[in-house]
Amino acid sequence: MIYLDSAATTAVRREVLEAMWPHLTAEFGNPSSHNEPGVSASAALADARARVAAVLGCRGSEVVFTSGGTEGANLAVTGIALATPRGRHIVTTAIEHPAVLESCDYLERFHAFEITRLAVHSDGLVDLRELTDALRSGTTLVSVMYANNEIGTVQAIAAVARAAHAVGAAMHTDAVQAPGSLPLDVRKLGVDALSISGHKFGAPKGVGAVFLASRIAIEPLIRGGGQERGRRSGTENVAGAAGLAVALELAEQARMANTVGLAEARDRFIRDILCAVPSARLTGSASSRLPGNASFTFAGTSGESIVVELERRGIICASGSACAAGSDEPSAVLLAIGITPEVAHTAVRFSFTEALGIDDLAVVARELPRAVAAVGAGRTN
Repeated sequence: MIYLDSAATTAVRREVLEAMWPHLTAEFGNPSSHNEPGVSASAALADARARVAAVLGCRGSEVVFTSGGTEGANLAVTGIALATPRGRHIVTTAIEHPAVLESCDYLERFHAFEITRLAVHSDGLVDLRELTDALRSGTTLVSVMYANNEIGTVQAIAAVARAAHAVGAAMHTDAVQAPGSLPLDVRKLGVDALSISGHKFGAPKGVGAVFLASRIAIEPLIRGGGQERGRRSGTENVAGAAGLAVALELAEQARMANTVGLAEARDRFIRDILCAVPSARLTGSASSRLPGNASFTFAGTSGESIVVELERRGIICASGSACAAGSDEPSAVLLAIGITPEVAHTAVRFSFTEALGIDDLAVVARELPRAVAAVGAGRTN
């Protein structure tokens, strides 16, 4: 099997499993307990928090462990907005993950917030002048995705953060797709909140983290025992946190070592597909994109059918975001960049890490034109 759906999820790394195992077996204490097992668990949690903070360039006290990217984005967007409503105005974009967009919808419907949902260019990039024009003295929060999970477009987050801070607004970025691909230093990015999800970079599903700057007030979404400094109550997932810390460290090491080579392999793959398949069109930015993302539309075909045909050939990819699985609606992201609903249904996304070999990409580049031809001809052999 050749796996090119890492934007949806990745395999748990061996090193991560090894880091988690003690906390799933002998070292099973509750970190809130004052007995010996609890003290040991609390120390392990503190160690994981410090290691995550080291990669993010923040203090350990600014790291909150969550159940994943969706909870992190919800906590950042809703928590900041409700704690410091200011003028009850939020600026975001039309291509955000549903975790952000639906949080904004909730604030709009139940808390009278005004939401500005910025359009993007055909490459998925935000126009900084339009964003700046949308800001006002009463803007509470700006939330712009670091890198899009469908089309791979990478935004100029540091510039967006500067614009937000110029009017006194807080800045959140959904960085779920960034670990292992993009720098995560929150001080250099200038953000006040940044959310990640472990299963996108070699940790298990069900654990994530969000950076929340100490100067930012947060209204918790989950109340109870006061864990995570009162920002996210509930007994902590010590094993998950330990695994997340190791996975994040390994992802950062891989980023520093392999990003250039991965981007070169991506560009070669894109060129091969555009040359071999006349109907292929690249979606997203050709230059400002994740190093392991190549996404296309194939007019006159069906993206789902191409995915099925490729799977018959031992190649795993996706026709869109895993978060929209089961939906017959065209991708909102593709519609937002000006693609028609008919063509949006032909989209296929290939997402991969440095673990995928050059030879594997060559196989995909050879088989994809055959799969597109087979689907276009209405056959599957």
